[in-house]
Amino acid sequence: MGRGVFMSLREQSAGHQPIDVVYLWVDGSDPRWQAKRRRAFDGWRLKHPTELAAYGNVAGRFRDNGELRFNLRALERFFPEHGHVYVVTDAQVPDWLDARSGVTVIDHRDLIPSAALPIFNSGHIESYIHHIPGLSERYFYLNDDTFFGAPVDAQMWFGEQLALAMEATSIEPSMHLQPGSTSLVNASIRSAQWLSQVYPGYVHDWRLLSHAPRAFLRSALYELERLAPSLFHDVRSTQFRSWRVPPIVSDLAVRWMVATGIARSITLDPLHLCTADVHAEYRFAELRSRFGQLPFFCINDTCDDAPSGDPRLQRVSRVLRELLPVSSCFERSSETALRDPAPMRAAMAA
Repeated sequence: MGRGVFMSLREQSAGHQPIDVVYLWVDGSDPRWQAKRRRAFDGWRLKHPTELAAYGNVAGRFRDNGELRFNLRALERFFPEHGHVYVVTDAQVPDWLDARSGVTVIDHRDLIPSAALPIFNSGHIESYIHHIPGLSERYFYLNDDTFFGAPVDAQMWFGEQLALAMEATSIEPSMHLQPGSTSLVNASIRSAQWLSQVYPGYVHDWRLLSHAPRAFLRSALYELERLAPSLFHDVRSTQFRSWRVPPIVSDLAVRWMVATGIARSITLDPLHLCTADVHAEYRFAELRSRFGQLPFFCINDTCDDAPSGDPRLQRVSRVLRELLPVSSCFERSSETALRDPAPMRAAMAA
């Protein structure tokens, strides 16, 4: 397939087309949302008793450590020329978010068929991102725990080809999905299976596409959805993470764009922190020392089912406050918050 079906990146740059930013966000401490998750999981595991992906339903998968607020501060600091911001949520809105500030909250109900809801699998949710009304042709997709850590070079990410960041290390090659492996590993295997079938001579890169900003073209995702309808159908049939049905947008879409020449893979020098790592304290010290020079960094919540007051989690908020102390334009003023504490949350919960 040629690149002619897509808008020319060069033409987009010349026309100053915006680069939008899309986040997925959830507040796992919300009692109403927790009850919904429990009910859904009780029913799902009866039908799929052996399918839950590794770490697919731990609290850390859904916990809000305040990352989105600081992520938007980093976005404003390091990529002030970004386009519109979209936050995709499940009947929730951060009570500090100012919805009049160039950010739109997209509820699952407005993006995904109601028969599929509720959903607790990000792989399912992200398969609909390119359907967001008004989304720009060029956009970044980030999880809220992945931050820009230095000034963003838009031309590097969206130049003649998109740039897509790979990890430096590789996984063991395999063409069979693995019940005990993470979604990242099985997503790579699924990509290898499909791309090898569709493109003779395809050679799979066994490096992982881990937690990084994803540069996408909206038209490219529509084209992949046309080419691989069964894969989109399968991932959209999941409610929780299943090792049998790994995500496709965060891996296959990226590798497909590289395989077809829309994108190129690059290896950068980011920082990946795991909150439960025994060396986390030293990694956070490295984050402090390198902040401002990191192309991006990820603070991955690996404390699983630890309580919210766990010191390892409190350290996340403390370090982010130190690094990004200035409120962004996306945050409501303290006066507005006192006057009107949570109108958006109430509206979304209705």
